[in-house]
Amino acid sequence: MKLATWNVNSLAVRLPQLLDWLAANPVDAIVLQETKLTDDKFPAKEIQDAGYQVQWFGQKTYNGVALISKEPATDIARNILGYADEQARVISGTVAGVRVIGAYFPNGQAPDSEKFVYKMAWLDGLRAQVKEELKTHPNLVLMGDFNIAPEDRDVYDPVAWAGQIHCTPQEREHFQQLLAAGLVDAFRLFEQPPKSWSWWDYRNLAFRKNQGLRIDHILVSEALKPRVTACVIDKAPRKNERPSDHAPVIVTLDTAA
Repeated sequence: MKLATWNVNSLAVRLPQLLDWLAANPVDAIVLQETKLTDDKFPAKEIQDAGYQVQWFGQKTYNGVALISKEPATDIARNILGYADEQARVISGTVAGVRVIGAYFPNGQAPDSEKFVYKMAWLDGLRAQVKEELKTHPNLVLMGDFNIAPEDRDVYDPVAWAGQIHCTPQEREHFQQLLAAGLVDAFRLFEQPPKSWSWWDYRNLAFRKNQGLRIDHILVSEALKPRVTACVIDKAPRKNERPSDHAPVIVTLDTAA
């Protein structure tokens, strides 16, 4: 079983790239972030014609998430359970016995901003949902654009980024609290190449210079940890013409119970 996450940074622009990627990488499910489409504009037919089921949760201009799966997802939930939020950032569903939570974490802007305060409260709400979901769904995956680089090795220049958004002690502590809630960073279960990033700024030739951050993550529950056989970042789509600034991340699970 393969699951993936990808911040497409506008599905209207990146739909052909998504369809091409799915054709080459027939994952069982993928969660998208920053679709940036209202629900009535979502390209459901095109995705269904490609052989996938899809659930979506949109918002004009900003945010927007989707859950695309080979078999229909069930028990769909939108946004964080029990947390009032006007922004479309979370979609959850059960796919082939695995509870999938797809999330677009707030950016936070700057540590001294109101948006950072929002990010901290949002993270509290998400962690509460994860804890609650794990009670009934031991096989759980939380994946998406976390907007958090959890360690210095996840940043191309840790000194320059120290204390900056994505790398603040508060954000990293929240990441650790998600792990403490019963999750495991699937990417770090394996020996990985150094300088493994999932996001590169459009500016300053960052991708060409490989100056990026690892901020897109797949966290699996302890029950799923023994089934994880691989977790990789697919940099190829970042080389596309008019690419997203993020690359897909894919986890492979042994199908054995």
